[in-house]
Amino acid sequence: MENLKTVPRILLLDLAPLTFALSFLLAGCSDSRPAEVRAAPRPAVNSPSATAPPSDRQPFFVASGPLIVEHQVDVAAQRDGVVAEVHAEPGLLVRAGQLLAQLDDRQASANLDAARAHTRSTAADLKNWEAEAKVLDADAERARKMWEAQLITKEQFDHARYKAESDQWDVKRVQEMLVNAQQTERSLELELEKTRIRAPFSGIVARRYVRAGQQVNRGDRLFWVTETSPLRVQFTLPERFVGKIQRGQFLEVTSSDNGDAKFTAKVLEISPVVDPSSSTIEVLAQLVGPAKDLRPGMTTSIRVPDQP
Repeated sequence: MENLKTVPRILLLDLAPLTFALSFLLAGCSDSRPAEVRAAPRPAVNSPSATAPPSDRQPFFVASGPLIVEHQVDVAAQRDGVVAEVHAEPGLLVRAGQLLAQLDDRQASANLDAARAHTRSTAADLKNWEAEAKVLDADAERARKMWEAQLITKEQFDHARYKAESDQWDVKRVQEMLVNAQQTERSLELELEKTRIRAPFSGIVARRYVRAGQQVNRGDRLFWVTETSPLRVQFTLPERFVGKIQRGQFLEVTSSDNGDAKFTAKVLEISPVVDPSSSTIEVLAQLVGPAKDLRPGMTTSIRVPDQP
């Protein structure tokens, strides 16, 4: 009996640690929280249907430049003088050679008259010397015949011959004097012409810088004359247009001062070199067709095809 009672005690004692371990494990499992699992980020994959952003380049490149003309100059005084008359005002259409102003020409006219008188006098002297030379030539020829006939001595013949030759040199001297007088006359004619201020080409008087009675010096500006046509536009393009824009190509031109009006220009010149400081080329085009509302100096916009 005593042995039977002892067996369960031993079993209970042997099972106690096992029971304690199991209860501890069960308690630990009941208090634990599920672990958080984070998914790894997916590598970015370029979609084959994705489109590239649109290019900033437009089908037309818009350049800007001023309207110019071939002839546009300041008319300056070519000599000192006093303005006697003014014949042109701003806005006047003028022809080539038309008188714009007149300087006091009294002294120049007097000098020219004196030179012309001297030329006439020299010309008369020349005729006198030429007539005398003919007489001496005749005398020399007669003396030669008389010497051959032994009617005069050799010394008399030589005297007549040398006198005729001397007169020929006098004729040449007076001829040179006449040439000099004519050149002086021509020079004074040019000085007189400088007192007449004329338009160098057909166009319009844009500005007047002088008034009657004003003293001017050589080189002073008197008028500004400009052509009104043909109008040209000068502009620059990026160097990528080398080989793309051609002579004879037609371009569209607009001006902010003329609203929606459009004009056409034909390319005349293209710079053969690229400006290294700006990486641009210079282009010159001339407007074709009517452009009555445009004036030199206006700023315009030029549309240039910019195809890749």
